[in-house]
Amino acid sequence: MPGAVIAPDGGWGWVVLVATIMVLALTLAFPSCVGIFYTDLQEEFKATNSETSWVPSIMTSVLHAGGPFCSALVERFGCRATVMLGGVLSGVGMAASSFTNSITELYITAGIITGLGFCFSFQAAVTILGHYFVRRRTFANAISSTGTALGLCTLPILGHYLNTELGWRGSFLVLGALLLNCCVCGAVMRPLEPRRRRGQPLMSHKHPEPQRENEGTRQGKSRARALFASLGVSLRKHMAFDLFLKNLHYRVYAIGITWMMLGFVVPLVYLVPYATGNGMEQSKAALLLSILGIINIIVRPPIGLLFNLPWFKGRHIYVFSSALLVNGLSNIICCIGPSFPVLVVYVVMYGLSMSVVGSLMFTVLMQTVEMSAFPSALGLLAVMESVTLLIGPPLAGILVDKTGEYFHMFLVCSVVVASSALYLMVSFYVLGKRDKKSATNGQPLALTDQNVSTQCQYSQCANR
Repeated sequence: MPGAVIAPDGGWGWVVLVATIMVLALTLAFPSCVGIFYTDLQEEFKATNSETSWVPSIMTSVLHAGGPFCSALVERFGCRATVMLGGVLSGVGMAASSFTNSITELYITAGIITGLGFCFSFQAAVTILGHYFVRRRTFANAISSTGTALGLCTLPILGHYLNTELGWRGSFLVLGALLLNCCVCGAVMRPLEPRRRRGQPLMSHKHPEPQRENEGTRQGKSRARALFASLGVSLRKHMAFDLFLKNLHYRVYAIGITWMMLGFVVPLVYLVPYATGNGMEQSKAALLLSILGIINIIVRPPIGLLFNLPWFKGRHIYVFSSALLVNGLSNIICCIGPSFPVLVVYVVMYGLSMSVVGSLMFTVLMQTVEMSAFPSALGLLAVMESVTLLIGPPLAGILVDKTGEYFHMFLVCSVVVASSALYLMVSFYVLGKRDKKSATNGQPLALTDQNVSTQCQYSQCANR
């Protein structure tokens, strides 16, 4: 079709896929690796566990909550420019963090500025990857998700080495320079151009009218107004409040995931401080996160292929809930003791269950809402997650400060995550029974994965 955008499903798309993997390695995995510098930040700023934990929690929260702002930038300037802007922000934020004199300044530089840069780079990269792949989109998303695991493998070891050689301030400066590589990744993400009609003129022969002197000023103001208008439209478009009220399946899922995030990432933030605080060498503690990343790299691709089999259709939510239950209960292993063998068993159990949870989270969401509503459903879910991601680590820090032990923190995380898994499992079972009863009585079914449209949004799909 003339003028239509074609998804190549290959070609330069493979370069974009590799770039997306690198972006995810540098952004999504980064907050979990801040624990390498946790003790040094505490000693430098004389901060409590709660005060120090605000740094990764703000970073993670802003990474998720900035989705609507990222969408406005993508619509206005495109994915390539947004990824590169994110690289500049994250790099500058981490570099500025090396010169901070208080923990509050670190909240702004490492938390807000760097987190916002992560958001722009990560979400824009995933967006353009979806433009390059349609028929192979599931495969491309599964491979790109290994970028997070790659970051978990390499960043803790790199952070430990830099901290040993340069201290935390020098490490933050080098890591800021490393994050600028997101700009390089963004540079190769060239936008897809629509087909040009044969004989279409390259430029207009119409002579431009003379511009007035204040034309540039007016254009600048109109662009600023357009940007803010685009932001407002994006907020309405990517925040599915009406869907949350009308779709019971989505409401149940969003509440369950939001509750889960209160304790899901907290163990990753405190794992290294827990190990080093009990006499373990920092190199061994960093190795634990690397083992977690290696497990995710190995397990996620085959898991994606396995659960794509027809037998699992309609059962993904139960597989997801079961893996989430195992993930929550695995935190109890840390309560046995802080020895290296025990913590290795823990990261293996946590990593295996985390791989299933990460592989199926968006799949279940796609089966809960129509594909046309998926971007707005994901936007609202990301903002809801950001609230519990923000308060989870500081609340855990308060618990550690009050009790003086990490035992209670891991136990609470286990209860929170396991209870969210049971909530999702029981709720979707009840909703499934209700849907079957409605179908028997001839009433319209609630939205399930059997009637969700899986058609791609490209006009070329009908021709394939």
